[in-house]
Amino acid sequence: MNLYDKAHELGKALKESEEVIQLNNVSKKINKNDLNKKMLNDFRKLQYEAYSEQVTNGKLSKKMEGKLKNLSSIISMNPEINAYFQVEMRFRVIWEDIIKILNEAIDIDLTFGIGK
Repeated sequence: MNLYDKAHELGKALKESEEVIQLNNVSKKINKNDLNKKMLNDFRKLQYEAYSEQVTNGKLSKKMEGKLKNLSSIISMNPEINAYFQVEMRFRVIWEDIIKILNEAIDIDLTFGIGK
């Protein structure tokens, strides 16, 4: 058994899955609309800033919470971006499950007990 062949099989199965097909389709729609693409990129940047702030300070500032809430409410009114987030979430669940299965299969605690 060649691990690389199995990895390619998994890649092919993922590519053919309904979730990845849908994610690809909604991503293409987002990319065709400059405003939607900018809104999504702005939101991703803000998410990253919020994550960095939370890691650095242990919590989010009220200002950052307000920015996230404001941009989230604007984005939630956009059906294409909303569809993207829903499909992306379904794919993330699958991806996290796959990673969990692989981690359990190798039976090595790569977190070294962090979070237990």
